[in-house]
Amino acid sequence: MGYDMKSLLLLGLSLSLPYKFAISALQAPLIGVSPPTSNQNISVELFNDLEELSRIVDISYCVGITGPGIQKPFLCASRCQDFDSFELVTTWNTGPFVSDSCGYIVLSHPPSPPRIIVAFRGTYSVANTIIDLSTIPQEYIPYPGDENESEGKRNSRNRAMNAEQPQCTNCKVHAGFMQSWRHTKPEILPHLKEAVQQYPDYQVTLVGHSLGGAVAALASLDFNARGWNPQVTTFGEPRIGNQGLMQYLDQIFSDGDRANITGRYRRVTHFDDPVPLLPLTEWGYQMHAGEVYISKPDLSPEVEDVQYCYGDDDSSCIAGAETYINGPHIPSIEQGADIESLKSWWKDAKGLSTVPPRYRMWQLFFAHRDYFWRLGLCIPGGDPKDWNREYFRDGKGESEL
Repeated sequence: MGYDMKSLLLLGLSLSLPYKFAISALQAPLIGVSPPTSNQNISVELFNDLEELSRIVDISYCVGITGPGIQKPFLCASRCQDFDSFELVTTWNTGPFVSDSCGYIVLSHPPSPPRIIVAFRGTYSVANTIIDLSTIPQEYIPYPGDENESEGKRNSRNRAMNAEQPQCTNCKVHAGFMQSWRHTKPEILPHLKEAVQQYPDYQVTLVGHSLGGAVAALASLDFNARGWNPQVTTFGEPRIGNQGLMQYLDQIFSDGDRANITGRYRRVTHFDDPVPLLPLTEWGYQMHAGEVYISKPDLSPEVEDVQYCYGDDDSSCIAGAETYINGPHIPSIEQGADIESLKSWWKDAKGLSTVPPRYRMWQLFFAHRDYFWRLGLCIPGGDPKDWNREYFRDGKGESEL
């Protein structure tokens, strides 16, 4: 990936320069504070489900690389051997750029839970993705619809396909994520329609990591409008749109007053992962509900390290990284700060330890990948970090039992 730690830090800090460099008290870094704790621990069953899905999405990194990729019936250099009952439907790869999308569709046959799984890979273009996270939202197009149709025709089609589907008003979405979904949709929709028709009792299941989580979120709205009632799990999903869009997504997948807490959408986040905190709230982006938070900084988590979160931005979960107060504030260029002021701040801050969590871009290679396993390499056994680790059972690694 070719970027040293200093470059990634400067890249992260530079994202805020066109708008607001000052970090207010509510956006101060999380320093010297232990990860938040809660009594909202998840069940062993959900833990095991999320752990399995993390391995399923890790396999998606075999798509879009040189080599054999994923082959039928379900063979690859990564974790495919873990899933004997899987049958590959297809893979897709729309390109190597910021708006690229890669992944695979697989049928999960009994004795595994019967599912039609769509796995969305994260991007290999780490620096490009972070730059793209600074894009201002564009107008959101209600699902389903075609961007070439007029608004009236799109809304008519939406109502015709699902009369119960609420309309998305005052909704804006990240332009790059929308473009990725538009590239992906024609690649996967014909295969999904056929699979849903052939296996009507199989659960449509979406799983994505990083940028793939953002594309899975947009796909889920389309698929829900089609009556497919998808179950969605994302790991390290960035913010995809404004408050209107997040309220719309919450409404679609709401599970009562504790929105999405045990419902069809699980948005898994991890302590110190900067991506769920991007794009910035200052630019109009918001989180949505359904968060499940891994509070343990390092691998491997156990059940007691994973908790439910309440609503869109529970301060005891990843949103708390923007509310803790500690360390010197970054000087504001808008208020006349110059390069000497920034150098002085760096000296007082004692380097990387007091960089706000949302600017810790070196964590793209660590916390952002550490979701039950270290995701992102298509090699036997996954990342070398995991080679000496056993599989989980009842919420613990077998070596810990």
